Amino acid sequence: MLRRLGLLAAVMMIALAAAGPARAQRLDGPDSTYSGQEIIDAGHIFFGRLTQGFAQAVERLVSQYGQPNGYILGEEGSGAFIGGLRYGEGLLYTRNAGNHRVYWQGPSIGFDAGGEGTRTMILVYNLPAVEALFQRYPGASGSAFVIGGVSVSAVENAGTTLAPIRTGLGARLGLNVGYLKFTREPTWNPF
Repeated sequence: MLRRLGLLAAVMMIALAAAGPARAQRLDGPDSTYSGQEIIDAGHIFFGRLTQGFAQAVERLVSQYGQPNGYILGEEGSGAFIGGLRYGEGLLYTRNAGNHRVYWQGPSIGFDAGGEGTRTMILVYNLPAVEALFQRYPGASGSAFVIGGVSVSAVENAGTTLAPIRTGLGARLGLNVGYLKFTREPTWNPF
């Protein structure tokens, strides 16, 4: 009897090992995306109260890029005076590959001054696998707010598009170019 249970346990472990990675890594397929309403609901929970600007930003992104197959909820801080730095951390949510802690950082340069602390939702489009997130995403952004506001931008690399929606406090004015680098572990090195 014990031998049968041991054999059954071994067969189950082999079956789970064979099925686990294939299911955990795939981010495409049926029911792998989030609707605009699901994103708005997640933002409502995360940001505490839903602002009209946030809802409009989500609607605009969904109409432009479609339904994301993941999103990141996190916090970030940034500061700039001609050159700038941005650091953030959050949790990547996917339907088919689970949730994963991620970190991002990046430099920027441009006509930009100020600082901000924000809560950030990053919509993730066309991410083939979780590992594909960990790269640099170049782009340009602009900010113009005092005290608080909502900002939206989009960056792309290798067919994956990230659309950060930021809401927070600070004072920032300017235009810049730079990139976001995503990592599995926190680092102070933005390059």
